[in-house]
Amino acid sequence: MSVRTTAVGATVLLLSAALAAPAVAATGTAGTAGHGHTATREAVEAAVGAGVPGVTATARDAAGTWATTAGVGDLRTGAPRSTADRYRVGSITKTFVATVLLQLEAEGRLSLDDNVDRWLPGVVSGHGHDGRRITLRRLLDHTSGIYDYTTDGTFARTYFTKDGFLRHRYDTLTPAGLVAIAMRHEPEFAPGTSWSYSNTNYIVAGMVVEKVTGHSYATEIRHRIIEPLHLRATSLPGTRTTVAHPSSRAYSKLAETATGPTYDVTTLNPSLASSAGEMISDSADLDRFYSALLRGKLLPAEQLKEMKTTVKIAGVPNTEYGLGLMERTLTCGVHVWGHDGGIHGSTSSAVTTADGRHTLAFNFNGDWTGDVEAVIEGEFC
Repeated sequence: MSVRTTAVGATVLLLSAALAAPAVAATGTAGTAGHGHTATREAVEAAVGAGVPGVTATARDAAGTWATTAGVGDLRTGAPRSTADRYRVGSITKTFVATVLLQLEAEGRLSLDDNVDRWLPGVVSGHGHDGRRITLRRLLDHTSGIYDYTTDGTFARTYFTKDGFLRHRYDTLTPAGLVAIAMRHEPEFAPGTSWSYSNTNYIVAGMVVEKVTGHSYATEIRHRIIEPLHLRATSLPGTRTTVAHPSSRAYSKLAETATGPTYDVTTLNPSLASSAGEMISDSADLDRFYSALLRGKLLPAEQLKEMKTTVKIAGVPNTEYGLGLMERTLTCGVHVWGHDGGIHGSTSSAVTTADGRHTLAFNFNGDWTGDVEAVIEGEFC
């Protein structure tokens, strides 16, 4: 889930960078600290220089684990970020949801070529939406054409602008209610004719998981992924408004410019993101998850191949989208797989090489500035 979605689903709530940069305090820890990650460290420091309050990042490769922080985790106290920080990962949640659906397909409990109405009759309907014409696969690769509920004007004013957010940050929303918002609008296009990032796709996908299994998507993610991989910092908070410690504060401008005040948006009810982006994790857990996924530890070969079957994203060079998984071709020719995630006050990315042996995950605790691509390029190029 993202406050505003670009083609790759990263947060772009604010359109330009501002905010005086806090002092940089980058440190290496563990494993190969300070060796071979100079460009990554420089990119992290540059993000803070561009106005991100603080950054935490962890990489793993054949030489071991390396982690660094820069900037601050709390603008009021000046406390630094921690390499163990937990943070809201936003749309990175989508990879977990897609993995569960692909596991269910491998078990013969559904097919990705099933239409939505087979599992959720009448849910995707209205103003031209038709769940009989949309397959589960088109939900996962964003070729369904379903309208993105986060771009609804009333929703955006209520949850993404200062006045609305400060009044409504603790509202509890339901998946059915979020889908209903999208159904008030016409589809973006006919199913399969184009590509457009839509958080509604993954709200519907989460509802399908519950229909098929009889359990919530959160329960299935915990049982199938979090517990087997021992992801101790990873959780699906549901309606819990806080982030467990260790964690830093999260900051936003809650506006379409970066020149105004900075607001602490750490506490919020993540039901506004649901299965499109509610998760909390840390960088080490995200490294472990994406490494396991690409190494075939979570999906059979057939389903992993499906997940890695991508569609081109118009207007975004060198990036393609699979089933809850993005492929980037970096300037040095390296291919990495992963996902970006944005939610109020938090911008994250987690990527790995195709063999799962070199991973990077990081978080900015601000949502209005910072160059995600530069950090990824720094690590892998």
